[in-house]
Amino acid sequence: MKYAYTIIYVNNVPETISFYENAFGFKKKFITPENDYGELISGETTIAFATIELANTNLKNGFVKNNNNKPFGIELAFTSENINLDFKKAIQFGATIYEPIVEKPWGQKVGYLLDNNGFLIEICTPIQQKK
Repeated sequence: MKYAYTIIYVNNVPETISFYENAFGFKKKFITPENDYGELISGETTIAFATIELANTNLKNGFVKNNNNKPFGIELAFTSENINLDFKKAIQFGATIYEPIVEKPWGQKVGYLLDNNGFLIEICTPIQQKK
């Protein structure tokens, strides 16, 4: 088995794809002609977005929609070699600070943002293995 996708349910797929391209530098892989599903080129695991309407057709038992009050207890984490620059860039394109960048006791720098839909994004430096 292989972890293949994370799919986030949003109101507007093209707008969200554009946000992730501008704020984080990912590239669009594709968007369906109906604009109800899209994917980013994001490395080995795909980040994808689907409209809430499409989710409603797939998930007959329903689901909890993001209400933008507080983020869900899950995050997308992106490593960065230049965390301060990447954090500022994301904010310039509409991300909002949830927790500022701090240095952890093990030396890693970590900060949290909310994307344009209110989902939690962690930007962090890679963890350095001690030898």
